[in-house]
Amino acid sequence: MTAWNAEQTADFRGPLDVTRAAAAVLDAQDTVIGWSPAAERLLGYRPQEIVGRPLATFLSPGPAPPALPLPAPSRGSEIRAARHRDGRELIVVTAVCPLPGAGAAQRVILATELKDLRLWESRLALLNGLATQSPLGLAIYDTDLRLTWCNAAYEQEIGRPFAEFRGRRADELYSEGRFVSQGHPPTLDEVMHHVLDTGEPVLDLHFQGRPPSDPETDHVWSCAYYRLQDADGHVFGVCEDAFDISDRYRAQQRLALLVEAGRGIGTALDVMVTAEKITEVAVPEFATTVTVDLARVVLEGEVPPTGDSAAMSLVRVARCSAAEAGREEPGRQPAPAAPVNHSPVDYPPGSPQDRSLSSGGLVLDDTALVVPLRTGNSTLGLVTFTRGDGSATFDSGEVALADELVARTAVSIDNARRFARERNASLALQRQLLPQHVPVQSAVDLAFRYLPTDDVAGVGGDWFDVIPLSGTRVGLVVGDVVGHGLQAAATMGRLRTTVRAFAQLDMDPVELLSRLDDLVGQSAQERWGELGTPDGTDADVTTGATCLYAVYDPVSRHCVMARAGHLPPAVVGPDGGPSFPELPAGPPLGLGGLPFESMEIELPVGSLLALFTDGLVEARDRDIDQGLDTLGRVLGDRHASLEDLCDRAVAELLPGGATADDTALLLVRTRELDGSQVAEWELPSEPVAVGRARDLATGQLCRWGLDELSFATELVVSELVTNAVRYAEGPVRLRLIRDRTVLCEVADTGHTSPHLRHSGDDDEGGRGLFIVAQLVQRWGTRYTRSGKTIWTEQPLPATG
Repeated sequence: MTAWNAEQTADFRGPLDVTRAAAAVLDAQDTVIGWSPAAERLLGYRPQEIVGRPLATFLSPGPAPPALPLPAPSRGSEIRAARHRDGRELIVVTAVCPLPGAGAAQRVILATELKDLRLWESRLALLNGLATQSPLGLAIYDTDLRLTWCNAAYEQEIGRPFAEFRGRRADELYSEGRFVSQGHPPTLDEVMHHVLDTGEPVLDLHFQGRPPSDPETDHVWSCAYYRLQDADGHVFGVCEDAFDISDRYRAQQRLALLVEAGRGIGTALDVMVTAEKITEVAVPEFATTVTVDLARVVLEGEVPPTGDSAAMSLVRVARCSAAEAGREEPGRQPAPAAPVNHSPVDYPPGSPQDRSLSSGGLVLDDTALVVPLRTGNSTLGLVTFTRGDGSATFDSGEVALADELVARTAVSIDNARRFARERNASLALQRQLLPQHVPVQSAVDLAFRYLPTDDVAGVGGDWFDVIPLSGTRVGLVVGDVVGHGLQAAATMGRLRTTVRAFAQLDMDPVELLSRLDDLVGQSAQERWGELGTPDGTDADVTTGATCLYAVYDPVSRHCVMARAGHLPPAVVGPDGGPSFPELPAGPPLGLGGLPFESMEIELPVGSLLALFTDGLVEARDRDIDQGLDTLGRVLGDRHASLEDLCDRAVAELLPGGATADDTALLLVRTRELDGSQVAEWELPSEPVAVGRARDLATGQLCRWGLDELSFATELVVSELVTNAVRYAEGPVRLRLIRDRTVLCEVADTGHTSPHLRHSGDDDEGGRGLFIVAQLVQRWGTRYTRSGKTIWTEQPLPATG
């Protein structure tokens, strides 16, 4: 479209106006006797070249040839072909004006190019269309901001003849009007004053109000204001154009509400938070009050039974009201939902809520909209949207929006319910599998902490254990299973049980981890006790698990340790200096292919040994080395108790107790058995050594004041030394330890383990070990690089 210039916008005279058109004055013989400057510009002839010549010199005698596709001429005009001085043909529109009483001048013929006339006519049609047919409301206000003119669309919007509201101000025509876009003066009057004063137009201003033609419904218009002035620059008013965008605005609001709901609803795996979020999202933009009622069983992690939903027990879990929260105006900063006390809710028969529960569908009743929270075939509860008196009822688009919001909420609540149920089951399983208390040990003092992960990540698979071993030794273990949830907790329990079983076979750390690695590396079909996923596939969270296993002997004060992909322990000497031994890492469990290596260190009495999982020292905002440094600093306080050190380590490394991963911490302070509690002898591998061993054992028991155990111990020592002399080579070592029990150990260089068996009536031997087993509380075998040790335990005699 050709743009109007400033002159054209200020001049409404047509191209055939006598002051603008090309004019030729003719006499009675159609001879040119007058020639205007506009005619010279149009046809190129100068006056001296055309005056005195006939009209036919430049203009055809009749209408343009019908073969030309020309539009019909306007009334009183004719389309003709004209010839320019340079020979080219022009299509012009002509009009003839007689000149009676003008002497020789009989008439004047006016001409203009057809395209100029058509452009002018289209502009007139445009103005007429804007005034009578356009859906865009147009109004003109004078400099006093009084309405002086409006088009038909504006008049229809007001709903009264123009004469009845002419002279009114804009703010007087709309009740309860306000801007819903930002960055503008607060009233329409002030907006138009700004336009008058500055000349700057205001575009796309969104104004909400209720027009007189529809006083019960809020409408939204996109408005523009610009200053009007004449050709001389005198300001005479402001023009307003306004287009009703109510439907589009409501659609945008619904979309924005869905976007906001997507950001908030379902972001937390918590039933209560999810219920509160839908009330916060919907108030006040969608409703003035929103309540959420859930079946009581949902809060317990269960699904209401299908069937008669009307009989279910409901409790109020969330409520938000615009009036109570101070959010009567849409667009203000959301406030949290009001706290509720989970009180029972009982709806009377026939109420919208009762009808919704009975039908399983949504119910629209005046200003209330009730939508059921459904998942599958079950109803979890109800969401009730309410609008205040005088507010518009929910239209079909808003009903669909409410249904979508509640559907999203139902899915999120069901996910949160499932998560809570699994988490509770995982926590219960974990509590059953982890040590509730650890037995008192002569080898070490103990303290521990276990912190499950936060609610979002789910229960993890970290574990620790303290395992009493033969010879007053103690096994210390800490491990970490990959993943979270019930599967990780179950896998943790399986690994802990396996480690405990292997440890009680007196395996050294390298052998224990190798056996454990073999077990984890088995295929899913061979793996015993593995839990599958609901669809029957195997969810393997065992591969990649890490473990650290250490054995401390309070007699030698030696600690042997090995690790499978786990962090090394922290060791703090009696002087308070922390260190992290360079213990060979070894691969995580189940990967195979690489051997495990152990390290043996001597720990002075009172040394502190800390075993922990990565959740303690590793965080998203902290490098693991920083966590290790902090842990070493905390543990360096040698005057603090183990319980205090546990608390301080958790407080500094996990402030607030929040953790994205499970955390296990086991602190042990080493002890040493007094020399008076241990007696050890080396005997030759000869038959005479058996009697010597009996005498040494009974004599030591007498010195300890344990004569009551002499008979049984004498038989035990006699049988074990006899077997060592008979079936092994090299010296035999006898050791007695008085601790919480009396331990008797016989070591030799053989690697064959004796077996307990029943002998026949005619057998001459084979009954000795059976007799030993009847006399002692426990017995077993452990292997070393140099051979094996058979050990027994007897309880101390009761005192008093």
